[in-house]
Amino acid sequence: MVVCVIAAVVVGREARRLDAIAPRATWVLAEAVDFVAERLPVEARSRLTPEELRTLLVLHMRWLHARGLQPAGVVDLPQTLGAGDGRELVVRDDDVAAWLLGAAPEAGVALLEDVDAVHVVDAHLAYFAAIGAVGPRASSSER
Repeated sequence: MVVCVIAAVVVGREARRLDAIAPRATWVLAEAVDFVAERLPVEARSRLTPEELRTLLVLHMRWLHARGLQPAGVVDLPQTLGAGDGRELVVRDDDVAAWLLGAAPEAGVALLEDVDAVHVVDAHLAYFAAIGAVGPRASSSER
């Protein structure tokens, strides 16, 4: 009987601990490129090479990292609703697309059109959702 009680306490404690830990989402560049390419409209796909698409996704990840949305060393940390300093983090799709349009030529993606940047960001965010790496969409009052 004592063994069953000890086992129940240990299992319960571990279940609570694991529930508080953020789920592990692994971003894989090759998988992200394939996922995004499949979801791009034909016109955008015809203007972007796989290497350019790869570059844009890496740039997007750098943008996220610069804003604290891709922090280092997050394995097995408790889930929080913000940047760790009490503030909520909201990503606006148009901010990312505008930044990509400016950063793309410097990275060797010279023929990026506005609509291509928007499609790449939308598809990349869909990839994040598919792997469980994003939170809920903000309401229009939070944007």
